[in-house]
Amino acid sequence: MAVNIHPTAIVDKKAQLGEDVEIGPYCVVGDQVVLGDRVKLVSHVWVGGDTSIGEDTEIRPFAAIGGKNQDLKDKDKKGKLVVGKRNSIREYATMQPGTPDDHNITTVGDDGLFMIGTHIAHDCIVGNHIIMSNNATLAGHVKVGDWAIIGGLSAVHQFSRIGHHAMVGGMCGVARDVVPYSLVSQAGVEGVNIIGLKRKNFPLSTINSLRKAFDIILSNEGNLSERLATLENDFKDVEPVMDILGFMRADNKRGFMHAAVKQK
Repeated sequence: MAVNIHPTAIVDKKAQLGEDVEIGPYCVVGDQVVLGDRVKLVSHVWVGGDTSIGEDTEIRPFAAIGGKNQDLKDKDKKGKLVVGKRNSIREYATMQPGTPDDHNITTVGDDGLFMIGTHIAHDCIVGNHIIMSNNATLAGHVKVGDWAIIGGLSAVHQFSRIGHHAMVGGMCGVARDVVPYSLVSQAGVEGVNIIGLKRKNFPLSTINSLRKAFDIILSNEGNLSERLATLENDFKDVEPVMDILGFMRADNKRGFMHAAVKQK
């Protein structure tokens, strides 16, 4: 099928456009850009740099995708941005390419919703089925697991990790790693992301095991290594708990979000 390009759009002749691509009024597409089949740039969208957008992704007005990152150490600005399939990228969202200090690439998975004003900085690795609410932002080198949700006006510190199925509430400052399946508020880790897991049809028995595991993780008994050893011993047949164990043992350089302080 033919590509549909509005006469006011500026599309470099070297750009690679898939089938049924729609490029609306006043969009700009650079020479290294690859747009997959049925990608839709609604209007006033800027896509530049070494950027690839997966099929069936829709990008709304005034989003700026690719181009130069904001890392002052990267003078050449030749990194790559790869965005997956079926994403919804809303107004004023920004996504930036990688740097030589990492793997020179920023990756965004499939089936994500990136709401108004969201920002994904250089060298981030963002999974599938991610929701970032309005004005949620990721600093450089952040990793976000599948099915995670980041609430509006939240900011994630560079090099932090957010585990899969975690929920970060609105207006949170995330300066440490967020373990999988957890619920984080401004006060800290509240426990298990129960509502999110129920919506994903997790069995009640698994949710209860996760609740018991979080009681151990967030307790003050022994040190963290001892608490993780307890998890390994008591929940070795519960895969989500083993996911948490693997996440926490894989990298603890930034530490982990603390338990929420309960109001008296």
